[in-house]
Amino acid sequence: MACDLDRLAKETLSEKMRTNYLEFDGVVLPEEYKLYADQVENFEVYDDDVYVCSFQKSGTTWTQEMVWLIANDLDFEKAKSPINARFPFLEFSGTIMTARAAMRDPNMEVPSWVTKSVDFCKTFPRPRFIKSHQPFNLLPRQIRTGEKKPKIIYVARNPKDVCISFYHHSKLLEGFCGTFDDFCKLFLGDKLVYAPYWNHVRGFWERKDQDNMLFLLFEDMKKDLPSVVRKTAQFLGKTLDDSQVQALCKHLSFESMKVNPALNRVTTIAWIRSLNLSKDDSEENEFIRNGNVGQWKATMSEEWIKKFDEWSAKNLASCKGLKF
Repeated sequence: MACDLDRLAKETLSEKMRTNYLEFDGVVLPEEYKLYADQVENFEVYDDDVYVCSFQKSGTTWTQEMVWLIANDLDFEKAKSPINARFPFLEFSGTIMTARAAMRDPNMEVPSWVTKSVDFCKTFPRPRFIKSHQPFNLLPRQIRTGEKKPKIIYVARNPKDVCISFYHHSKLLEGFCGTFDDFCKLFLGDKLVYAPYWNHVRGFWERKDQDNMLFLLFEDMKKDLPSVVRKTAQFLGKTLDDSQVQALCKHLSFESMKVNPALNRVTTIAWIRSLNLSKDDSEENEFIRNGNVGQWKATMSEEWIKKFDEWSAKNLASCKGLKF
């Protein structure tokens, strides 16, 4: 079974955007990660850093925008700059992606966002806002040991909805060429990047009561965003009045985010499509797709719902108190 999944992963995930996937301390990552793993491990952390962490497609961009605006006193004008320029992605390997693209077309012009990775985070002005999809055991050493205690906001989402969103994301941006059934197999088999999913969530859930940790649920943000905004503001040492909360929630609505060029990755998607790297030829598909809760009900078969529910029930037993 494991061999079958490894073969499926290689056939569907490694065609263009990746060469192979390996395990690093039990975590699935592109093999290129070994070229900059030490940089992440020894990354210098400051206590005034603010991290947003998550498993992919759990509401990361939504949370980043909320956190950045709260911390920056709702400076909507500065928020017009791309989120990656305000809130860089720690372990993103721009160098690797640039090299891969150059192999396809040595004369191509690589967009500036591609080159921003660990080195960019190092030079980012303090207080730094940093995004990471790393599980806790692969965050920089100074965080894991408690030597430094930056603010960490973790956002989690129902794995069935994560799987669906991740599937569309992988077709659009990662060149995934399999079926949805293939993707579900890989998701449950812990063969996708940053997997295992439950180890990822559990690593932060177990530390949710630490003073420098805030654990959020995507579903709570959808149900009552103003309450989550106020909770996050308190965590960041900020105070917002009712009118400010209302203005921020309007800005964070999915209708607003879908048309916000600072958040919707239009340039990124166009660049990847220009290289013929995307496996999603649907022009209406976007980075911010719908953000609904419970989309699995209309997408997953009864068989997959049962498998996901059994898998989740087994793993939630070690995450006491957590439910989606």
